[in-house]
Amino acid sequence: MTAFADATEADVRAAFDEQDYVAGDDVVTTALLALRLGKPLLVEGAPGAGKTELAKTLARGFDTDLVRLQCYEGLAAENALYEWNYTKQLLAVEGGDADVDGETSVFDEEYLLERPLLRALAAADEGENPPVLLVDELDRADEAFEALLLEVLSDFQVSVPELGTVSAERPPIVVLTSNRTRGLSDALKRRCLYLHVEPPSFERELEIVERKSALDSAVAAEVCGVVQALRERALRKQPGVAETLDWADALAALDIEELDAETIERTLGCLLKDATDVEQIDAEAIEAALDEARPGARTADTA
Repeated sequence: MTAFADATEADVRAAFDEQDYVAGDDVVTTALLALRLGKPLLVEGAPGAGKTELAKTLARGFDTDLVRLQCYEGLAAENALYEWNYTKQLLAVEGGDADVDGETSVFDEEYLLERPLLRALAAADEGENPPVLLVDELDRADEAFEALLLEVLSDFQVSVPELGTVSAERPPIVVLTSNRTRGLSDALKRRCLYLHVEPPSFERELEIVERKSALDSAVAAEVCGVVQALRERALRKQPGVAETLDWADALAALDIEELDAETIERTLGCLLKDATDVEQIDAEAIEAALDEARPGARTADTA
C-alpha cells in the first residue's frame, strides 16, 4: 500500500474510485496535498454533501484506521483526549493490587482511557500509514474546545501530567468537517488546507447514484433531475447527496421501474427532512420537478 507521503494524484484518484467516491479535480488535488504535506484539511459544505465520507474514503482507500471524534455542544477535553478509569482504579486500590503513590500506581497506562485525539496520536506510529483522524461537525462544539483542538494540532502532542507527553512522530491525517452553523476561528483556518464541497452537478450526482444504488439508469437519471429541480426552490433544508442516495435506495427497494408523481409524493420523506419543505412541495411542484427531470427537458437546458 502506498505511503501517504509518497502518494500521487493517480493513487488518490484510484482510492476514490475503489470506494465509489466521485470526486472532482479540486477534491483530488486538495486531498493529495493534505496527504503529502501532513496538514489538516478543513472541509465545509451543506449537510449530506459527502464531507464525512471523504475522510472514510481516504482511510479505506489507503488501508489505514479511521479515528472519529463526533463533535457536539458541550464537548469537553476528557471526552476528546483522555480520562482515567476511576472504577478500575478504585477496585485495584481496594484489592491491594495498586496504590496512589507507590510503585504500582493507579496512574499508569493500564488505567488510562484513550479518547479519539489521544488514540490518533498514539496510533500514528503503527503500520505503514498513520490513521485518519476525523473531527466531524466541529462547528457544533464551542469555541473553548476549538482552542483546545488548535493546541493539539499545532504540536501533535498531548500532555498527561501523571505519565508525561504523548507525541506522534508521524502526525495523523486530520480531516475537519463543518456545516457552517457557526464560523470557525481564523487561527484554526490558517492551520488547515481548505475545501468547500459544492452541491454536485446533474452529471456527477447521476454517476454517484449509478455507482452506489441498484436503480435502473433511466430511473436514476430522473431521480437526479428531480433533486436538481428541487434544489432550485427556497427550501429550508436542501437535499444533499446523502438524501438523494436514501431516496434512490428506497425506490430500488420498492422495485420502481418508472418514476411518476404519485411515487414521488409517497416517498418524499426519504428526500426532504423538514415539515415546511414537505408542505411546500405539493402536487403541482412535484409535476413541475418531474417535467424538468425528463430527458427532453434536460437536453433543452444544456443546449
